[in-house]
Amino acid sequence: MSSKVFTYDTTLRDGEQCEGVSLSLQDKLLIVQKLDEFGIDRIEGGFPASNPKDIAFFRAVASMPLAHAQIAAFGNTCKKGVPAEEDAGLRDLVNSQAPIATIVGKTWDEQVTRALQTTLDENLRMISESVAFLKAAGLTVIFDAEHFFDGYKANADYALACIEAAHDAGADSIDLCETNGGALPFEVARICEEVVAAFPDQAFGIHCHNDSGCAVANALAAVRAGITQVQGTINGIGERVGNTDLLTVIADLELKMGFETVGPDKLKGLTNVSHFVAQATDTVVPAHHPYSGTSAFAHKGGLHASAIARFPQAYEHTDPACVGNSARMVVSELAGKASLFQKASSLGINLDVEGVDIQGILDDIKSREARGYTYELADGSLALLIMRHLGTYNPAFSLESFRVIVDDREDTGALAKDATSEATIKIHVGDERFVATGEGTGPVAALDNALRMAITESFPEVADLELVDYKVRLPDESEGTNALTRVVITTADSLGTFGTVGLSENVIEASWNALVESIEYGLIRLGRAYV
Repeated sequence: MSSKVFTYDTTLRDGEQCEGVSLSLQDKLLIVQKLDEFGIDRIEGGFPASNPKDIAFFRAVASMPLAHAQIAAFGNTCKKGVPAEEDAGLRDLVNSQAPIATIVGKTWDEQVTRALQTTLDENLRMISESVAFLKAAGLTVIFDAEHFFDGYKANADYALACIEAAHDAGADSIDLCETNGGALPFEVARICEEVVAAFPDQAFGIHCHNDSGCAVANALAAVRAGITQVQGTINGIGERVGNTDLLTVIADLELKMGFETVGPDKLKGLTNVSHFVAQATDTVVPAHHPYSGTSAFAHKGGLHASAIARFPQAYEHTDPACVGNSARMVVSELAGKASLFQKASSLGINLDVEGVDIQGILDDIKSREARGYTYELADGSLALLIMRHLGTYNPAFSLESFRVIVDDREDTGALAKDATSEATIKIHVGDERFVATGEGTGPVAALDNALRMAITESFPEVADLELVDYKVRLPDESEGTNALTRVVITTADSLGTFGTVGLSENVIEASWNALVESIEYGLIRLGRAYV
């Protein structure tokens, strides 16, 4: 068995079928460049004649100087009753200039008779002639055997006859598609073993969907059974609940199973690729996503953090650096001293000095979290809290007062959409007093604008801080409108992102507290010395 497993990415076609995802031409080209740098072997670009964007994509990608990846154009077998050489779709594949043509064909007898509404023999003819035509045109041909596992379970003889038709016509790889995502690993393993044994000289691939939560497991089971190519999408995006997460499979194959995909050096770029494609597709990498999530190697429990310091393998299944991620200590009411020491160190704060009341800091954190604060997503607020205990916190400014007005001039009641907010802030920076008024679509935006206007003269670096996310939650919803409100703000700067938290019975005051800490900590991160 070869140790090489080929990687086939279909983010640009199957991934774009994910609800809410729409890629521009530039998005698609940037993703191609990123995947090529990462070491993906084959990148499926879409249908070469389905729409103007895909036509433009194949024209543009043909001139890209790719270092490793090959582009695949996707299409169907020839239509029923149409010779392959006369089929417009097959001609479009040839004319796309892509070196690989991937065509999908039916292998489930009921799909042939009910969906295609043709005969089983005609479907075999469509498969055979289409593969042969594309091979004669000099292309590498991949045959996607659609609904193969359902077809095999329903009528194994016919499903294998479809494979034989593609094999005899010269398909370079026949990729077995688990199209509806319902098969389980033991089924996939058994069927793949039987198919590989029946065609020992044929290369096979696997294409899975995640409807039963088994796409990655099914792909790994297929590789163990002799499959040599895995199709998937970055972060598993795709129609319904998604496709095989190709990055997770790559990491599992490289780190757990001893197979070669992109190689250990390029594997270190996995987390970067994951987040890059998420941004390009306007999706998010879930915090708990395997390997690339921000919580993939996060440690919260005090006992875990203590053990991690002595024996990382106890709670980290692999070295996070292998996939370009890093371990992270999460400080909360569950934290112990080891957690606090490591977290403070990651924030650039040394607690290992004489006279520091570590237990006092922990007690303060636990007391605050019991009231409704949270520091798991608020590194900035945590750093300022520790600095207050150490006596090293020197505020950049102090508040005299602020006032927020929400004004809706249109009498449309609950349907009003043109409300605006105005905030007036009076603050002191050193001995100077500043008054500023800012406007925004909401009170937080107005406060943010007013605060920046007030301190920009003293701290021009504030222009480098951008509020990128704002979350509101009631820690105790049973209190209704009288409940404490928790606000978490995420701020971006040139170094990355960080969070701050505010808590109050008044949502505006909670927002102000989180906003002030975002500015205070942001200035510290940017190395600004307070006046």
